[in-house]
Amino acid sequence: MENGEYVDGSIFFYAPNKAAPIFFAVAFGASGLWHIWQCIHYKSWLLTGFYVFIAAIFTAGFITREIAAYDYSNVVKFIITICLVYAAPPIMELANYNILGRILYLVPYYSPIHPGRVLTTFAFISAVVEGLNGNGASYSSNRSLPQSKQDIGKALLKAALLIQIVVVCLFLALAIYFHRRCLKAGIRNSNLNNALTTLYISTALLTIRTIYRIVEYFDLASLHFGPDMDPYSLSPIIRYEWFFYVFESSLMLINLVLMNVRHPRKYLPKSTKTYLARDGVTEITGPGYKDKRPFIITIIDPFDISGLLTGRDKKTKFWETNEAEAKTSGAQPKSDPEA
Repeated sequence: MENGEYVDGSIFFYAPNKAAPIFFAVAFGASGLWHIWQCIHYKSWLLTGFYVFIAAIFTAGFITREIAAYDYSNVVKFIITICLVYAAPPIMELANYNILGRILYLVPYYSPIHPGRVLTTFAFISAVVEGLNGNGASYSSNRSLPQSKQDIGKALLKAALLIQIVVVCLFLALAIYFHRRCLKAGIRNSNLNNALTTLYISTALLTIRTIYRIVEYFDLASLHFGPDMDPYSLSPIIRYEWFFYVFESSLMLINLVLMNVRHPRKYLPKSTKTYLARDGVTEITGPGYKDKRPFIITIIDPFDISGLLTGRDKKTKFWETNEAEAKTSGAQPKSDPEA
């Protein structure tokens, strides 16, 4: 049982638990196999294939952590397990961006942004954040640099972590704004609400994990390592392993299993061309949402503000013509047969 005492020679500070990594490696692996089956069953590789990759990364990370638990002074093993476990959550965020885009396709007339641009826009912002992370890490970890440059690196890392919270807030604002527009218009489709509820839960879990990482890093950044440093001056969040297993491992496992149990394809149609009519019940298959602007412009102006000003966006409202044609042909409400 851990007692917060420093273990001589351990890079982790403590002697890593040897049973927990086995449990999490098996659990993440099982969830990953379930996701593979679901991707095949629902034909949803483009929508949920991210989760297979996430599960594989976490499984590899905890297998490496189990190996490192028997050799906790080995720097290479420590770096590998940390990098793998840290790499998966940002991909979970990308998966959420992708799912929100698919949700917006379901009710395109209330989407404030081209649904296909949700993933690319937020992924671009995340790439900028990762750039700050990379530069910050290279400066702050290089002990040969002057202290002033190391401090710049720490500042970049702090900025990157805080920007992540801002990105989450913007993402939630987009989802909630869209959801409120649907509710205000009387669209209370159960599939739509279930998909959004799942997304909210997943985002909440990721946000708690991000806050945990921010607190952990700010504690580490405030320290000045040296031969005279007292290891017991470290924060409990670093000295006790259970923080990692509660706020990192468990939350991310719950998130992954959440997407097994409440798989997005249970609520969303297979095709992005299928959307809800304004009655909130009838499903119509149309030509799809198109954006003929250059790709770089869609990144700079994802909301197509220029289109709103010039009236170009009216040409993309395919649902107005399509619904009229559906009524003329007597389209009936239907549900997704594969869900």
